[in-house]
Amino acid sequence: MELAALTFFLFGGGFLFFFVLLPGIRIINQYERGVILTLGKYTGTRNPGLTWIIPIVQTMTKVDIRILTVDIPQQEAITKDNVPVGINGVVYFRVEKAEMVVLEIQNYKMAVSQYAQAALRDVIGSVELDSLLTERERIAEEIEKIVTTAVSAWGVSVSNIKIQDIELPADMKRVMAKQAESERERRAVIIRAEGELKASENLAAAAMKLATAPGGLSLRTLKTIEAINPDPSKTVIFALPVEVMQGIAAIGANFVGKK
Repeated sequence: MELAALTFFLFGGGFLFFFVLLPGIRIINQYERGVILTLGKYTGTRNPGLTWIIPIVQTMTKVDIRILTVDIPQQEAITKDNVPVGINGVVYFRVEKAEMVVLEIQNYKMAVSQYAQAALRDVIGSVELDSLLTERERIAEEIEKIVTTAVSAWGVSVSNIKIQDIELPADMKRVMAKQAESERERRAVIIRAEGELKASENLAAAAMKLATAPGGLSLRTLKTIEAINPDPSKTVIFALPVEVMQGIAAIGANFVGKK
């Protein structure tokens, strides 16, 4: 009897271990949460570590709570000023409430992607091309607000949305290149005109100072003559105005007076 009882105990313990305890053992990683359904009804969320569920009676769905990325495939949209553009982006999001992404929506990753695509087309259609090209960050933030409001009901939190590429029609690229070239030429003309104005002001101030200084204009003329280095085979003839000769005479008179 004792042997039979021991055999029955070992057999029953082995059956319990291999068919009840062992199949119910689960390991939840640090970056996961386990959503438990008991007879189809939500009964709790398990934290990371070793856990056990009742086989057949309970099921556990693991949910990754790390930051996930979903690409927004290129979308064809028309801006407010009727320019067709192709634009794509990327969504960064994470699960805040594991039980909600299991109970409230079937495939939350696809849902986030689809909603981001729709929001992207809506926002692009409400802005002009210039704003789209120069205010990309602001537009991305506007799309992020729209998507965040919708997916929060699924237990998902959007951390960031980035617009990656904006593709313009070929003829629009040529027009923008010509516009940029015209703008550069306009700036060059303005800078050159400002430089000439500044130079003329300096020349006028120098002429006034030379005119008021005794013999100043004559010294400047002699300095210019000295700087000229003509070809030895050629003869350079200068016609000096009377004012220059009078200036030279005035310089000589001042020099003699100082002696």
